[in-house]
Amino acid sequence: MSTHDPAASPAPQAPLWNIANILTMSRLVMVPLFVWLMFFDGTWWRLAAFAVFVVAAITDRVDGELARRRNLVTDFGKIADPIADKALTGAALVVLSIQGDLWWWVTIAILVREWGITLLRFAVLRFGVMPASSGGKLKTVLQIVAISIYLFPLNLLPFTEVFTWIAHAVMAVALAITLWTGLTYIVDAVRLVRAKGART
Repeated sequence: MSTHDPAASPAPQAPLWNIANILTMSRLVMVPLFVWLMFFDGTWWRLAAFAVFVVAAITDRVDGELARRRNLVTDFGKIADPIADKALTGAALVVLSIQGDLWWWVTIAILVREWGITLLRFAVLRFGVMPASSGGKLKTVLQIVAISIYLFPLNLLPFTEVFTWIAHAVMAVALAITLWTGLTYIVDAVRLVRAKGART
């Protein structure tokens, strides 16, 4: 009688080219399209850029849900997904600052944190993969909400100044959480390296 226990067999690995990873890559492709649209004058061009940004942001939510529900989580996805997020939000922040809609110091602070932590995650890959934290996901949502308000042609809405201040308020909270989660990632990276070192 066989003593093989099917429950003890390792779970099959998700293929690299799965729907979740394809959506992640499509988000990267939409970034240059978004930037291109932002440099055209006119309300309809701004609405088009806004629409591309929102669709790209939605793919972030969808690919994560698909990856978890269909067991399509891969190491590639864990790394590529936050990179795609940072490319999208980073491009939007830079363009908004170039066009005078957002202070440069806010953009620089967020970009330094985002890409610094991305480089840190690459640096510790040999010790283990650092997945996105719940706090990291929250700051991404807040960044996207604030950026979406900045991107929308507010001249089409009544009480334009009210929406502008709402965008500033949401961005302030997003910035605070962005910097805080950056510190927690650094602490987690140090713990990961120390734990790996202790086992070797």
